[in-house]
Amino acid sequence: MHFTQQAAFILHTRPYRETSLLVEAFTREHGRVGLVARGVRRERSRLPRGVLQPLQPLSLDWVARGELGTLTAAETSGASLALAGDGLLAAMYLNELVLRLSGRNDANPVAFDAYARCLPLLADEGGRAWTLRRFERDFLASLGYALALTHTAHGAAIEAAADYVWDPASGAEPWRAGTPFPRISGAALLALARDERPDSEHLAQLRRLARATIRHLVGGDLAAWSMTLRPS
Repeated sequence: MHFTQQAAFILHTRPYRETSLLVEAFTREHGRVGLVARGVRRERSRLPRGVLQPLQPLSLDWVARGELGTLTAAETSGASLALAGDGLLAAMYLNELVLRLSGRNDANPVAFDAYARCLPLLADEGGRAWTLRRFERDFLASLGYALALTHTAHGAAIEAAADYVWDPASGAEPWRAGTPFPRISGAALLALARDERPDSEHLAQLRRLARATIRHLVGGDLAAWSMTLRPS
């Protein structure tokens, strides 16, 4: 099956055999796809290797054969995003998050659009932490792991003045001492639910909530992957 003019971003590439690349692309209509870019590492390649970089909006063509497709064309469809420093690290974290949590060939236009909106906002240092928390919230919801932010695990309404413990397997529960899970203010939970940017203390609490939830979903030690980049 031949797919043409598909909106995409490159998540990751790695060498394949002597002259090719294995490409993980995030596409709007087909989700995450694995592609072989044949011969792209040759000096004279029909495919422009320089185009196959993260943070560059692309239009891709490929032929699907089994789990891995064959990339047949790639061209830019917008300006490359000029991120550096912590902004670039945050973008690499997003790429790793999509790689770890999305399945191949599982179309998710909502997640793709959230990703495309998020990337340019990472250039704003002051708003970066809030941008990441919103993306995590929306991305997890698009995968069927929506965060329960307005009610506890037992159905009681979250109160802004109360403190809770965030159990990633079940959600918020009334705060209790001795728990291994993060403590979070009801005001922080409600701010994320209402899409109202919280103060720095509550943003830090939401970061711990996201970290605990993602650790639960991917399993194992987050230090083994891009969470070591310490995104805002």
